Amino acid sequence: MKKSKNQAAAVTETSSLQRQLDEYIKSEPHLAGALIGISVRSAATGDVIYEHNGDTRMQPASNMKLFTGATALSILGRDHTFTTEILADGPIMAGTIQGNLYLKGKGDPTLLSTDFTDFTKEISEHGVTKINGDIIADDTWYDDIRISPDLIWDDEQYYYGAQISALTVSPNSDYDAGSVIVEVLPGSSVGEKPEVSVSPQTNYVEIVNHARTVPSGEEEEIKVGREHGTNVITINGSIPVDSGAIKEWMAVWEPTGYALDLFQQSLKSQGISWTGDVKVGNAPDTAEVLIAHESMPLSELLVPFMKLSNNVHAEVLVKEMGKVIKGEGSWKKGLEVMEEELLKLGMNIETMKIRDGSGISSINQIPPNQISKLLYVVQKKDWFPAFIHSLPVAGAEDRMVGGTLQNRMEEISNHATIQAKTGTIHSVSSLSGYINSRESETIIFSIVSNHLLDEDDGKDIEDKIVEILASK
Repeated sequence: MKKSKNQAAAVTETSSLQRQLDEYIKSEPHLAGALIGISVRSAATGDVIYEHNGDTRMQPASNMKLFTGATALSILGRDHTFTTEILADGPIMAGTIQGNLYLKGKGDPTLLSTDFTDFTKEISEHGVTKINGDIIADDTWYDDIRISPDLIWDDEQYYYGAQISALTVSPNSDYDAGSVIVEVLPGSSVGEKPEVSVSPQTNYVEIVNHARTVPSGEEEEIKVGREHGTNVITINGSIPVDSGAIKEWMAVWEPTGYALDLFQQSLKSQGISWTGDVKVGNAPDTAEVLIAHESMPLSELLVPFMKLSNNVHAEVLVKEMGKVIKGEGSWKKGLEVMEEELLKLGMNIETMKIRDGSGISSINQIPPNQISKLLYVVQKKDWFPAFIHSLPVAGAEDRMVGGTLQNRMEEISNHATIQAKTGTIHSVSSLSGYINSRESETIIFSIVSNHLLDEDDGKDIEDKIVEILASK
C-alpha cells in the first residue's frame, strides 16, 4: 500500500529528528561516560516519536514529583485541604479554659507565623485570658519518622531536606516548611562579628556566631550550618564590610517544637497565660474544636510545590495519601497508595523503584518512557488543568509562573511554550514536560541524565535537546 504524502512527510520528519538527536548525543562531550535516556511522544496519540535508552531505569531526581503530583490529584482531589485545629479538653469559665489547650496539625505545609497570630486573636475574642492547664502540640496525624530513608546526611540541615511532621511552619510564602531564614549582615566595622537574624523570630534555634567582618574587596566566605541532632546554627567565615545580606534557609530539628514555640509566643502576645507546661502530646477524642483552619486547596498548593520543586510538599503528600486511603500517615503506606494508583493510570510499576515522593533519593529508578507515558495519560483527566498549570514555564519572568525554568530557554520560548518539571541531585539532571510549538503539534518529552560529572551540564544538554524538538 502506498503512503500518502502526509504520511511520507511525517516519516521523513521523524527520520530527520532521529538523526539530529543521535548526532547530538554522540557529539556532546559532557555525556562521555554518562548515561542519558530520552523519550519523545506525540501528545495527541501517545506514539513514541523518538527514544534513546527509553526503557532504561534512571534516577529521575525531582521528575519524581510528576508522579507524586499526579497521584495526589487523582487520590486526594483538587479541592483537598489540610486542617489545623485548636482544641480544649475543658470548658471556658470566666475567661479561663479549665483544661489543656491543644494545637493539632494535620499536615498543612503552608502554615505561617501569622496564622498563629490569627489563631490566638480568635482565642482572645472568645474572652479567654488564661488556660488552667498545659499547652500541647499534637502531630500524631502522621507517624514520627521525620526523614525519608535515603536522605544524604549533609542535606538534613537545609530546607530541601527538612523533616516531615503533621505540625510544621513555613518562614514565608514559598512554604519551605520546617525551616527558618538566617540572614547575615556585615558588622559596622572591620573585625566585628556580623549581625545575624532569624525569621520568623523564634527561641527554638540557637545562633553561634564565629564569623568576622573583613575589609572591602576581600572574598565573602560565610558558611551557615546546623549541628546534627540539634537546633544550634553556626555561622563561620568572613563577610566584607560593604557586602549585602546573605540568606540561608535552614531546616530545624523536630519541626513540631518549632510550631509550638511560635504558638506560645502568639499566646503571650495576646496576653493569654497558662498554669501548666508546654509540651508535645495527644489531643483526646473528647476535646472540643475551638478553631479549624483550612489550608489552600491542593490545586493551589501544587503551584509552589511544582514551580519551586518543594521537597517537603512532596513527602507531605505521600504521607497524606497513606493517611487518607490506608489510615496511616507514613512513607510505607503512602508509597503503596502511589503505586496502586499508578497501576490504575496504566503505568508499569514493575519497571520502577519508588523510594520517596520528592526524588531526593538516589535509589528511585524510573525509565524515561514511563515518565512520558504518565504525561500522556494525565491529559485525559479532569484534574489535568491544575497539573499542567503547576509546571514551570520556560523563560517566564514571573517567578510563580517560570519557577525553576524562569531563566532558561528564553529564546526558544519566543516560538514555543515549554512547560516542564526540572530535576537535580548529585550527578543527575532531568527535564520532562510538554512543548507546544506554533508550527507543529504538541509533543511530550522526558530527558534524564545520570552519572554526570557536573549535574549543571545536564541543564545545557536538556536545553539543546528541547531546542531541537521545538524546531521539529
